[in-house]
Amino acid sequence: MDRIRGSVLNFNWVTVEFFTQGWDYFFRLEGLTLVILCTLVGVVDYLRGNELSCMLTHWALIVLVRRFMVGGICTSGKRVDGKTVVITGCNVGIGKETALELSRRGAKIIMACRDTKKAEKVALEIERETGGEVVVMKLDLASLTSIRTFAGELKTKEKMIHMLINNAGIMMCPFMKTEDGFEMQMGTNHFGHFLLTNLLLPLLTHSEPARIITLSSLAHLRGTIPFDDMNYEKGYDRIQAYGNSKVANVLFTRHLAKKVKGTNITVFSVHPGAVQSELARHIGGDILKYFMPFFVKKTAEGMQTTLYCALEAEQDDEHYYFSDCQVSYASSYARSDETAKKLWDLSEKMVGLSS
Repeated sequence: MDRIRGSVLNFNWVTVEFFTQGWDYFFRLEGLTLVILCTLVGVVDYLRGNELSCMLTHWALIVLVRRFMVGGICTSGKRVDGKTVVITGCNVGIGKETALELSRRGAKIIMACRDTKKAEKVALEIERETGGEVVVMKLDLASLTSIRTFAGELKTKEKMIHMLINNAGIMMCPFMKTEDGFEMQMGTNHFGHFLLTNLLLPLLTHSEPARIITLSSLAHLRGTIPFDDMNYEKGYDRIQAYGNSKVANVLFTRHLAKKVKGTNITVFSVHPGAVQSELARHIGGDILKYFMPFFVKKTAEGMQTTLYCALEAEQDDEHYYFSDCQVSYASSYARSDETAKKLWDLSEKMVGLSS
């Protein structure tokens, strides 16, 4: 019950700003979707003989429902000129949109991607659109060796970085193992980013403000850490395993905040919302792809809370979890300092940071 009261029934997004700001951005992104939906509803109203007032009411409801589904919009005009930003898994989806937007605002982008061929094409697209500097580097979060190699190479190229956005992830895949024998979702979503963040902390620790942002999910509500079966040898439920990896992201952020308290680094965990992206490639089918745009966020809308945490969000001692560009409330399980420390200690051992 505490999970539901603290997380699902969170009305922080009900603000004057939510309903009064970002409408220009909303209509720019949603124009075609709104036209299609309003046309379909208009045809139905016409065939049913409904009056014009009824049709206009339905259209207004469509706009309001879509605005609600889009969620928070970051309206900050802040720039990040001269800042270096590392983003994992940013050749598609939310990560790509995040890289594009931060490049527009003056940041140097380091794309840490497994598929470097695809990433190079995206980097060229971003550079052509923004005129910014975009660097592609190989990173496979399902390989501890690849993570260490990436971190070592980055330290030879950069004296400091200002943001690390742990964006990459895998969702509800069939049972698979990483190169190092971890279950794929926990291995990629948590262990990979855990090791990467720890290895890059020296580059983030300097005299300028720095931020670490880790993408989680509302799915963390159903998550627990299977301390007695981290590699799912006793059985595997891909939905539960995803939720477990996402609550690990929140717990990781919670303990990391204690580790870096008093330094230049602030940390955040983000729920982007239900987003149309390749993350959902292991669920649904071809038909779902055609209907998803009408019921979920577009990728540019899904990156809004990440952008807000990169530019404006402030961290305090209790609130590290954000949704819809507002502080949100993680489950009681995800707020447990004892569980967070236990996971941290175990993670150090599993990725080889401690004996």
